[in-house]
Amino acid sequence: MDFFTAPDGTRLAYRRTGSTGTGSTGTGGTGIPLLCLPGGPADSAYLGDLGGLFAHRALLVPDLRGTGRSALPADPASYRCDRLVDDVEALRAHLGLDRIDLLGHSAGANLAVQYAARHPHRVRRLALVTPGTRAVGIDITAGDRLALARRRTAEPWFPAAYAALEAINEGTGADWAAVAPFRYGRWDEAARIHEVASRPANPEAVAGFAADGAFTPEETRAALARLAAPVLLLAGAYDLNTPPEAAAAFAALFPSAGLVVQPGAGHYPWLDDPDLFASTLLGFLDAPSH
Repeated sequence: MDFFTAPDGTRLAYRRTGSTGTGSTGTGGTGIPLLCLPGGPADSAYLGDLGGLFAHRALLVPDLRGTGRSALPADPASYRCDRLVDDVEALRAHLGLDRIDLLGHSAGANLAVQYAARHPHRVRRLALVTPGTRAVGIDITAGDRLALARRRTAEPWFPAAYAALEAINEGTGADWAAVAPFRYGRWDEAARIHEVASRPANPEAVAGFAADGAFTPEETRAALARLAAPVLLLAGAYDLNTPPEAAAAFAALFPSAGLVVQPGAGHYPWLDDPDLFASTLLGFLDAPSH
């Protein structure tokens, strides 16, 4: 792990994986590292090597404040998503990078788009993977999620998981562990291990991330409509967090955005088909600029 200091003095951690000097390995990559913002907020370790992407790109993965090896902040209000933008900018400056390729997963996409809205000239390319949508005000209804969930009726775990999902949507239950199979394309032993590892460990950070004032959707939408950087949204065909239709609505907010729906994938598409995930991301990141 490496460390840097946030503007408020909080000591923050990040890890480097892959080739830090060359970017893509002999395939004409840009040499620009990919800065990967985790969701949760949870320990960034759940991102792993992003389906082997580290073999082709240098990955820089921060632990958001109060998670992983990053310190707890003196001010809990600084967990708010919009305030975390300053931490991302501090990391960019610490690394000495003029521009970055930026990836946001899940809730981390809310942070990524707020960073892009505030610092558009610092973003070369923006990839949003199964993205959270609160920063741009796209609502996903319980009906949307239940309809998508019903596509998996043949799975042996479906009856119990669907009953738990209905109870959550009706406000009569909160068994989030029971609905975990819906987050994966395959509910196997690897998925079970990953699900436990990806659970946020700091409830204060989770609550503070979306506290009042964290999101200003109209302002963010207006800024994203002017973003010059190419954008990719990658959705999972089975992802209840951000169904493909919501991802398409998100993509429509940008002047230049592509949408890829990965077949058979849930909320963590790099686990469901690592090769397809990595090739999709590399095709976007290493595409010639126009």
